[in-house]
Amino acid sequence: MKLIAPSVLSADFGNLRQDLEMINRSDADWLHVDVMDGVFVPNISFGFPLMVPMKKYCTKPLDVHLMIVHPEKYVERFCDAGAWSVGFHLEAVEDPLPILDLIKGKGVRTCLTINPDIDVTRLVPYLDKVDMVLLMSVFAGFGGQKFIPETMTKIRFIREEIDRLGLGTLVEIDGGVNTANAAELFAAGADVLVAGSAVFGTEDPEEAIRVMKR
Repeated sequence: MKLIAPSVLSADFGNLRQDLEMINRSDADWLHVDVMDGVFVPNISFGFPLMVPMKKYCTKPLDVHLMIVHPEKYVERFCDAGAWSVGFHLEAVEDPLPILDLIKGKGVRTCLTINPDIDVTRLVPYLDKVDMVLLMSVFAGFGGQKFIPETMTKIRFIREEIDRLGLGTLVEIDGGVNTANAAELFAAGADVLVAGSAVFGTEDPEEAIRVMKR
């Protein structure tokens, strides 16, 4: 599976509708929505109000990535606001299972995420309980960081575990993804690539998406 999820965090918020319509026309599969609280990560993005225009004008599924503390307080609201999938960080919670149940109770797909400094083996006990795992290939909270090469080993490991268990869990990668490394990431076992500046920062975003999918 080769899916591309452009990150709206890199879009032009002064022309958000225009950028969302570009995503609709493009070969992009999902729209990735990064939510940051200034506590779990040292940056703040946006919350529920911007979910309204994104849901209204974007025809692609909204893949919501919560970089926040206490995700249990908010996951249901993001589901109600139109999220197609909701992910949160394993290292932000004591027990992810009740939160995953909240998301599932809304009929929304689940995702569990880890930062680069979290041991990838910590995801293994939850592989059969989530629809997707998201491996951060940069540290959550800032756009434009360089891809961390060690992520490739983590992708191969988690893909082998998913295949060994006979699961359909997807592997998503976020951070430093571009047209130069997309093919290698897919070959390593990734299913979904999140791309921000590599899409919205180019002269031809639709072509950048096509190149990454190829």
